[in-house]
Amino acid sequence: MTVDLHELSNGFRIVTEDMPGLKSAALGIWVMAGGRHERIDQNGIAHFLEHMAFKGTRRRSALQIAEEIEDVGGYINAYTSREMTAYFARVLQDDVPLALDVISDIVLNPVFDEAEIEVERGVILQEIGQVLDTPDDVVFDWLQEVAYPEQPLGRTILGPCERVSSFGRADLSSFVAEQYGPEKMILSVAGAFDRSRVLAEAEAIFGHLPRGGGELIEPARFAGGERLEVKPLEQVHFALAFETPGYRDDEVYTAQIYSSALGGGMSSRLFQEIREKRGLCYTIFAQTGAYADTGMTTIYAGTSAEQIGELTGLTMDELKRAADDMTEAEIARARAQMKAGLLMGLESPSNRAERLARLVAIWGRVPALDEVVCRIDAVTADKVRGFAERIAGATSPALTMYGPVDRAPRLTELRERLAA
Repeated sequence: MTVDLHELSNGFRIVTEDMPGLKSAALGIWVMAGGRHERIDQNGIAHFLEHMAFKGTRRRSALQIAEEIEDVGGYINAYTSREMTAYFARVLQDDVPLALDVISDIVLNPVFDEAEIEVERGVILQEIGQVLDTPDDVVFDWLQEVAYPEQPLGRTILGPCERVSSFGRADLSSFVAEQYGPEKMILSVAGAFDRSRVLAEAEAIFGHLPRGGGELIEPARFAGGERLEVKPLEQVHFALAFETPGYRDDEVYTAQIYSSALGGGMSSRLFQEIREKRGLCYTIFAQTGAYADTGMTTIYAGTSAEQIGELTGLTMDELKRAADDMTEAEIARARAQMKAGLLMGLESPSNRAERLARLVAIWGRVPALDEVVCRIDAVTADKVRGFAERIAGATSPALTMYGPVDRAPRLTELRERLAA
């Protein structure tokens, strides 16, 4: 498998990787413009724009966009995150030129028809309502807001209803003009395709775009705090987060292995102690996510109002215990899980195309797999225990709980349990 990275004179980047033996390819355009790049009056517009990309271009109606990909058996979709928006497709090898044409068309030539804006506004408002009705979704939005208050990184990706209700054609066009410069775009292709043709067509489609201006994102400031929302649900939904390194920090591998050993699978400490031994919950896990300049290690569980005190207390105990006795065997298992997840994921051209785009966005290059595996293998038990000690000593975690939380412990009590 050969990775090739090519940059046009205007900063537009094309990264490709052939995967011998396949008959299909995944490709997409990743734009480094997400929720974090919005002003407060724009909150939710990056996601709104993602929706509108499929609602018609100068050359295609919304139905034609769907039909042209699905007529050849392909798949097309998009997503918005806090640091990126992606538009991607999966097609057979012979249909890669068609997919590139459709994807580039929806990114570069949306018409933002006023009638379609109104239709999609209703769709997004329903999406917001669905999230608000899904406790184990909304509790993470609140956690993000508590962790990074009054800053773009802490705002919901979907945006508040009042903002979404006010966006118009001019707002969408303005965000595109501000954020969709070629230097912020990456075309990523993985699978079976003709590289020379992809490069030539990308040059023809994107090479004329004028480079945009420079931009500085607001630095992240993890504050911590708590938000408890009372509602008569069957369970209390509990989410706790600690600040951890951003993705350019080598310690992010330590954080990921720590969270895997703590709560990343059925053999993890939290799962074994709290679900398997005590039966206090159905779902409990820990995970680590990262951004350019910060990250979060998060613990989530759902349990009854009567058992939330015991569950949170045991969770604090496990956080303390990890700093003292995380074993070599646990670290080895977590390393193996991380490497297996990486390597198994690369068997999918869609996962591989996304990985290529993300690595180019982060590093400006695609590190060799051996380099990444070496960084994972370099995480020792001493490093994980040292990291766990810092987590257990954190003075300002972020906490959200939703449901019958009247008798749930507050953040001060959880900090005291950690410090005991």
